[in-house]
Amino acid sequence: MQFVSTRGKFAVENAAKAITKGLSDDGGLFVPQYFPNLTAELESMLSMDYAERAAKVIGSFLTEYDGKELLSACKKAYAQFDEGDAAPVVKIDDGLFVLELFHGPTLAFKDIALTLLPYLMRKGADISGVKENILILVATSGDTGKAALEGFKNQTGIKICVFYPSEGVSDMQKMQMCTQEGDNVNVVGVKGNFDDCQTAVKKIFTSSDIAAELSAENVVLSSANSINFGRLVPQISYYFSAYLDLVNSGEIKLGEKIDFTVPTGNFGNILAGYYAKKMGLPIGRLVCASNSNNVLTEFFESGTYDADREFFKTMSPSMDILISSNLERLIFELSGRNSALTAKRMEDLKKSGKYSITEDEKKAVKAEFFADYCDEEECSEVICDTFENSGYLADPHTAVALKAAETYSAQSGCKNKMVVLSTASPYKFSQNVLKSVSGKMIKDPFKAAQALETLSACPIPPQISQLKSKEKRFTQVIDKTETVKTVCEFAAK
Repeated sequence: MQFVSTRGKFAVENAAKAITKGLSDDGGLFVPQYFPNLTAELESMLSMDYAERAAKVIGSFLTEYDGKELLSACKKAYAQFDEGDAAPVVKIDDGLFVLELFHGPTLAFKDIALTLLPYLMRKGADISGVKENILILVATSGDTGKAALEGFKNQTGIKICVFYPSEGVSDMQKMQMCTQEGDNVNVVGVKGNFDDCQTAVKKIFTSSDIAAELSAENVVLSSANSINFGRLVPQISYYFSAYLDLVNSGEIKLGEKIDFTVPTGNFGNILAGYYAKKMGLPIGRLVCASNSNNVLTEFFESGTYDADREFFKTMSPSMDILISSNLERLIFELSGRNSALTAKRMEDLKKSGKYSITEDEKKAVKAEFFADYCDEEECSEVICDTFENSGYLADPHTAVALKAAETYSAQSGCKNKMVVLSTASPYKFSQNVLKSVSGKMIKDPFKAAQALETLSACPIPPQISQLKSKEKRFTQVIDKTETVKTVCEFAAK
């Protein structure tokens, strides 16, 4: 299957090249030439385990990859999750379910893609004839960084450098990244927010001068952010799996529509749901849930994306984003795959911080999406209420989504079953979760985790408890203007 750029000046003949490159040379994102339809496959997928379902969904795009080898890679990746189930569905209330995506090695939904991406990238490089060493650049708002580091540590022929906002992640997220093991990894704090990190990384990708400098070191760049289709495609799988699990449990009938609510920052997670719907999965509406950085909520309401606004640091830091990169892929589809128009809109965003879609596009997007946001006080209330009413301990990102799901239900009157995506363990945000459910603030994240375990009887994951004794290997903090120098120095090591 061919992949094209959202900005139109570049295309590659298969997914292997799209995954290996990560970002198009014109600055656009790779998208598949078409979306395979799996409607006729749903019934046969009911009896499959998660790894088999993932291989089916992913393989429909990655047609040049060997099917048996891909299945083996999926089984190996998802064996790393609790009880071998990467995406269990938990019933919270009548008609309301939580899709838990945090049972992997780093306790975040990014694990589902990043345990598999090393295989997809290494195999993609082999298929594409890439002989150079690969340097993966990652901008993270908290969870992607650790998941990518863990997935790629000690991989032959691959280095990985992660940039994170030095004061824009939780204590646990920072500790996870800065204690990372592996001889091919680098972790760097940046003075600024996630958008500063992401903009710096994108500039490096599109610089011919940097490409030439790295080429002299026998190095090519790639990405583990969701701008890389190899990061995005495994995420489509859990929408299919959640739906099939609800059929198997008798909660819905095959063919019945359900809705999903997704806590959203860079728009990759919810875009995967949109792609699943285009592949024939019976999805009604996708609810886009934002925190106080509600640029997406306003976009879906007004049709104007305006990133020129105040930036808020919140208790849901993985959503503290004003420039949602993956929205470009949706804009491309809404415009009828008009790459010239998409490129112009992205240039407008770069120059003025905003762009607008047409009235027809606005109507089309409202037919597919509903958007809502949750401020800090509401987020804390939802965490408390959910725990008191159902005994379920939600992290702040999940709480944002639960609030949006409730708003959608109240305003739409829709009776579809609702699945809320839970993207991280509450123990990654132990201080804020503890304060929300008990009113008690403990600054030390490990003491807060212990208090939360006592209160909730929900065990502290070993990935958290073991952090306290790990060596802090990475302490470098740089200005955003120093990212190029940092990358080139790391590549030359």
